[in-house]
Formats: sequence, C-alpha cells, structure tokens
Amino acid sequence: MFLFAPRGHSATNDDCLACHGQTDLGPAFVDEKAFSGSIHGKILCVSCHQDAKEIPHVPTLASVSCAGCHRIEAAIYLKSDHGRAMGVGRAEAATCKDCHGHSHTLLNSRDPQSPVNRKNIVATCAQCHADMNRMAGVRLTQRDPLGTYAATVHGQALAAGRSNAAVCSDCHGTHDIFGAANPASRVYRPNIPKTCERCHENVALTYRESVHGTAMAAGVKESPVCTDCHGEHSILSPQDPGSSTHVGAITQTCSTCHTSTKLALKLGLPINRLKTYKDSYHGMAAERGNLKVANCASCHGFHDILPSSDPRSSIHRANLPTTCGQCHTGAGPRLSTGYVHGLPTSKHWSLWVVKVFYLFVIPLTVGLMFMHNFLDWARKAWSGKRTPLGEEEKTVRLTVNERIQHGVLILTFFLLAYTGFATKFSEESWMHAIAPLSEVARRAIHRWAALGFCLLSVYHVGYMILSRRGRVLLTALLPRWSDVKLFVDRQLFNVGIRKTPAPSTTFYTYAEKIEYWALVWGALVMGVTGTLQVFNNVSLRFFPLWTMDLAMQVHFYEAVLACLAILVWHLYRS
Repeated sequence: MFLFAPRGHSATNDDCLACHGQTDLGPAFVDEKAFSGSIHGKILCVSCHQDAKEIPHVPTLASVSCAGCHRIEAAIYLKSDHGRAMGVGRAEAATCKDCHGHSHTLLNSRDPQSPVNRKNIVATCAQCHADMNRMAGVRLTQRDPLGTYAATVHGQALAAGRSNAAVCSDCHGTHDIFGAANPASRVYRPNIPKTCERCHENVALTYRESVHGTAMAAGVKESPVCTDCHGEHSILSPQDPGSSTHVGAITQTCSTCHTSTKLALKLGLPINRLKTYKDSYHGMAAERGNLKVANCASCHGFHDILPSSDPRSSIHRANLPTTCGQCHTGAGPRLSTGYVHGLPTSKHWSLWVVKVFYLFVIPLTVGLMFMHNFLDWARKAWSGKRTPLGEEEKTVRLTVNERIQHGVLILTFFLLAYTGFATKFSEESWMHAIAPLSEVARRAIHRWAALGFCLLSVYHVGYMILSRRGRVLLTALLPRWSDVKLFVDRQLFNVGIRKTPAPSTTFYTYAEKIEYWALVWGALVMGVTGTLQVFNNVSLRFFPLWTMDLAMQVHFYEAVLACLAILVWHLYRS
C-alpha cells in the first residue's frame, strides 16, 4: 500500500524513503544506506525532484537535470565533445551519470569507491572507450586508447599503485573534454606543453627555453611538442627499447622532422642532417645497433636543445670540448675544431681530394684489370687451349709455412671485409648473416681479425728478410723492366698482333708481382688508417678531427678497391 501525508505537507527525505526505501512497493527503489553515505545524502530529495514537494506527488516526475545545482560544470560540459554529442541525440555520448555514477549513490571524488577517484578514472572511461561497438561510429585518433594506455609508463605506474600517475582526465580534462583540433582542448598541440607541465613542471620550464619551445611560443605550429617525441598513448620509459626516446630510437625520432625537405625549406633548416650523421662513424655504428655511440641527443641535448649560436648550447663552439669530452676523454678540444654535420664544402679540402682520387682510381684500376683478364680469356677461348702467363715451374710454389700464411691471410681478409662493410651496408641482404650479432660483437670480430692481419704482416716481413728462402722470394718479387716488356707482349698476343706469347723468364709473373706489392701497399694503408680509428681518443689528442674523417674515408675506399681486385684479378688467376 502507499503512504500518504496530509495535503500541503512539505515532503521530507523520511517521507520519500517511506515509499522509495521499500523494495516491494513498486516505485523506484532507493537504498537508504547508500543514499545517506553519498555526497547527496544531506540534501533534500525535493531539492532535485521539485515536482514531488507534496505527497502524494504526481505519478510521473520530470527528469532531473544536474545543471540545476552544477551550473558552471554543466555549462562547460555542454560545450565539450560529450555535451555536443548528447545535444544532437548521440546515444553513445557520456552523461553525468556515466562518469559520476547514479545521483543517489554518488560519492565524493576523493572517496576510493568513487568512479571519478583518480585510481578509478581509467576504468570509468573504459566503460565507453574500450567498447568497440559503442565507439564504432565515433572518430577517435586512438583505436584502442585504454589498451595502449595500459602499456605506457603512466599506465604501468597506475597499475603499480602510484597515486600521482597521469590518468585520462589529467591530459584530456574532465567536463572540458575537447578534440585535439579544438584550440580549447588540453591536447591541442600548442597546449600540450602546458598540459604536461601539470606533472612535469621542471621539464616544461626547460622546454620553454629551448629552440623548440621558443619556436612554438612564436607560433611555429610545426615545432615539436612533448607528444611528438614521447608519443601520446604510447609513452614509454626512455629505458624501454620500445620507447621513441630510447637511445636506439632517438635518431629516428628526430629525423621525423629533420628529414622533411618541405619543413627545412620553410624554416631555413639544413636539409641533409640525417645523411651526414649516417655517413659518420657514429651513424654507421648506430645503424648496426651500437647503443653507446653518440646519437642526436648525446650532442644536442633533450629538452634543452638550443641553437649553436646560443652560449648555453651544448653545441656552441665554446662548449664542444666538454660535450665531445663526455665520450672522448681528452679529445674534446680537437673534436671542437671539426664538423659532424655539414655540406662537403664545410669539411676539410683533403676529404674532397681523396674522394675524387678514389672515384677515379677505383674504376680505372678495376677496369684495366677486367680488360686484361677479358682479353686473356678471349684469347684462350678463341685458341681452344690454355696458355699460361709464364712457364709452369717444376719447383714447389708454396711451402707449408707459406701455405699457412696464405690461409691466415684469406681468413683475416674475409673477416675484415665482411665485418667492415657490415657497418656501411647493414641493411643489405648479403649482410643478413651478421645481422644477429650486436655491434659490439661485430666490432670485436673486426678488430681481432685486424690484429691477426697485423701480426701476420709482421711475421711475413720477418720471414721475407730473415729466412734464406724469404730473401730469395723477395728478390724474385722485385719489379724489373722485363716485366713491362712481358706485359706489353702479352697484350699484343691477346689482341692477335703477336703469334706467340713471350715466355716469362722469372719465378713470378708480372701479374703476381703487381698483386703482391698491391697487397703490401694496401696492408700499410689499412693498418695506419685502422689504427687511427681504433685509438681515436689518443689520435685526437695530436691530430685534428678531419684526420679521423680522412682515415675512415681512405679505409673504406681502400677496402672497396682491395675486394674488387680480389674478385677481378686474383680469383681469375687462382
């Protein structure tokens, strides 16, 4: 049955609960204990249900609007994306109750049981945003925002019980949630540093002083903000290998902007910064996975990036010795006189000369070798028989000792060539065999092979000078004018001018002599340039930076020449 109060009697909460506190009387049930413990527990029911001031009240009560009391919040909400969606009848739009809970059980946000308590915010937002069916018609920039958030440094901190971990409302707002394209949004690009500053105050202050922060403040909308480097729902700790700010990913992150020709032309930035870095030893080693080698942030800084003209900048000329000295102890002053980036014209003139020299010499040398061997092969193919360059000797060509030397040479040469080119051509398919090895392992193999090659060279010099056979061989390997005559006669025979080849009168043919002395020359050049690079910190105490660039350039081109010579010249004769 229903309870009635005298007509004209103003209803109290007890009057209302006399009916609505009963589960078997029909009207909407209100749990008296839950209501009393809610934030509305001390408020009269009729303050919200104003058309129920007298009992009995009308059968159907009007809907209650939270805006009756919460006018400011309601005004803000109605302008938000949720409010506007609700205004046009979108059923999936979040309302007050979706976030705060039912008004009869609504708790203070500080209450651990409240849906809008910090530790519950993510779960509350997930009621809608983790429901793919409900979100199917909504244009979200994140397909699975709650799933991606859980894996972030913020999500992991929240899961670990960190009460200060950033949650949805810290970045997106509460009643004032707007899309990222809205200038009023907390996640509108120019507003992002201010949003992040709520937690990361010191970092934000540093960023504001940086070249990126000052550019953003000046209205350069392309200037990077926090999320451009750290990500949005993908923010991970810099120690996490999957983070965009991990040492192994910094260069790729920076190159997102600094490889854009359009952006560089608009802002007057250098176009080839990534290429010049990748062409350096730092860049090549980084491509091979070396996490200790210098990356963009190692020199330019993180949040405190400043132009080189600023005396506070880590790349200001006065500060370069300290910056470079972080890795290269004692070599900082020398490094500060060189260039890591820059057009070829900004490098030392010797680098240009060496490059032009090798780009001329390598094709010429290898081309002549190929032509020589092609003519020799063509002559043999035409005549149908093999004619050696020199008469075959009946004596032993290589003793056991010399065969061991040759075997060690083959092994160390192959290891040096393969592990050396792995730095420059790490992405090529023919380098996949070494891909599982770390940069540290690759460098170790290369340097141990180099040591083996050097020790072999020292032993070979001793063998050729100190042993009787070695002195005989060395004498036989010395170039003579007769070798020039034999070379000319051979070519005349190969092209058909001479009917018979001139016989060789020495133990070694001109081809073998050329190859031997080329090996000696190559070993000296590779040994010197390689040593300068291995002991770069010591080298830079005595030589300027351009000598290191020159050593690396010569080392590379000599390696290319040596490998092509082996393929075109040595293997044909073998």
